[in-house]
This record gives sequence, C-alpha cells and structure tokens, in this order.
Amino acid sequence: MNNIKVFALMAGMTALFGAIGGYVGGQSGMTIALIFAGLMNFFMYYNSSKMVLRMYGAKVVTASQAPDLYAMVDRLRQRAGLPMPTVAIAPHQQPNAFATGRNPENAVVCVTEGILSLVTPDELEGVIAHELAHIKNRDMLLQTFTATMAGAISMLGNMALFMGRSDDEGHNPMAGLLMAILGPIAAMIIQAAISRQREFKADRVGAEISGRPMSLANALLKLDAYAKRIPMDVAPAAAPLAQVNPLQAFGGGMVSMFSTHPRTEDRVAALKALGNRTHE
Repeated sequence: MNNIKVFALMAGMTALFGAIGGYVGGQSGMTIALIFAGLMNFFMYYNSSKMVLRMYGAKVVTASQAPDLYAMVDRLRQRAGLPMPTVAIAPHQQPNAFATGRNPENAVVCVTEGILSLVTPDELEGVIAHELAHIKNRDMLLQTFTATMAGAISMLGNMALFMGRSDDEGHNPMAGLLMAILGPIAAMIIQAAISRQREFKADRVGAEISGRPMSLANALLKLDAYAKRIPMDVAPAAAPLAQVNPLQAFGGGMVSMFSTHPRTEDRVAALKALGNRTHE
C-alpha cells in the first residue's frame, strides 16, 4: 500500500510537470527545465554524503574509536543484507540519526552524541535499523528524483510568469502568475508527501531488520520529546534526512502538508500495530 501511494504521488508530480511544461514551451521547454534541474540535483546525489556530514559537523569513526556502535551497525547491516556503511558521529546533544549516500556501497549511517547517552541499546538498534532501511530501500535515489522534478516545476513556473508578462498574444498573464505561484507549492506538497510515505516504510522495514518494532517506537518518542527541548544547529536542507525533524518545523493544518516527516504519534501507532501482528 505504501508503494502504491508513492507511485500515485510520483504520477501526480509527473502530470503537473507535463501540464506546466506544455503551457510554457511544449516538449523543448520541459526538456530544458528537466536537464537543468537534473544536473543540479544529481551533483547533490553523487556528493551527498560528504555534504551532509559537513552540514551536521559529523566525523567518521572506525571500529577502534567506537567499537560498540560499529559492531551494532555491522550486525544489523548483515541482517539487512547490506554492505558495511561508513559510520559517523555528529557532535550534537539532541538525540537523532540519519543515513545518506547514493547507494548501499557508498552509504553513511550517522548518530548524534546525544542519542548514544539517551536511548537503551535495544532502542538504538531500532534507530539504526530504520536508517539501514532507508539505504536498503534506496530512498536517496527517490529523493533525488523528486527533488529534480520539483526543481524543474519551479523553473517552469518562473518561465510561465515571464512568458505571461512578455507575450500578450500566446499566454494569459494571470495563468502564468498562477502557475508560477501554485506549481512550485504543489510540487513541494507532493515531494513532502512522498518523503512521509518513505518514513513509514523505513519504520516498517527497520522493525523487520531489528525484530523489535516497539524498541523503535520507544526511541521515536524519546527523540521527538528531546528534539523539542534541545535545539540543533543544522542547515534546513539537511534536516529532512534525520530520523525525527531536528528543527521541529511541523505541526497541524497547513503546516503538516509541507512536513517531510509523519507525526511521531502516527509512526508509533503503526509500529504498535506491526508489533501486535508479529505476536499474533
């Protein structure tokens, strides 16, 4: 069901791209926008791990520097059928974790110093298993695709606004203005919705890897509570990668439409339901 929702959202983003592209410049306009957005985002794709670690101020650690953490990641990645990722620690007191890297062979799993002192070993296993699930599900590739499409839609929206102002014969200025405003907003909403669905799937797959859905659920409650109390100095662009939003920039109503993370309460409820099914 999760994959069906993601497919439907991606189809919606593609349709939006096609509609705006057809209005602005037909096939050639769509192609130009997609190429420019693709070049920018695939540069990010191939350099993501280094850039994200720099944004978090994280340092790569070896087995001798963090033996318990390294052994835990190694044990869980074997359960997941993945190559050993690079392990890193970020110097933040807020408990959190993230994964990055363009593919399983170039992946990074990073935890903050705060999470190592807050959660139990079972809960930390749940957190790390969630991040390994992102790697196993190749979520970085999907994020790059959706970011490329969203960027292309934004470019087409700007082109629509420009053409609406400069071409009185072929384009309606009001239509161009609406596309320039609503197109990128719609793309952001779809992009955030896809990200939320991937978080639900990573929770489920992570629970399967660790074998303890409730350990992850308990960890999420702790991470969410402390994220609201302990600030983290991190670039907003890197915040969506974390297991819970480190900036806590989400809420109800309209704000939730742009959130890249589901509500923690919803994630915990899904994990509890998974745990109940596991014990039946």
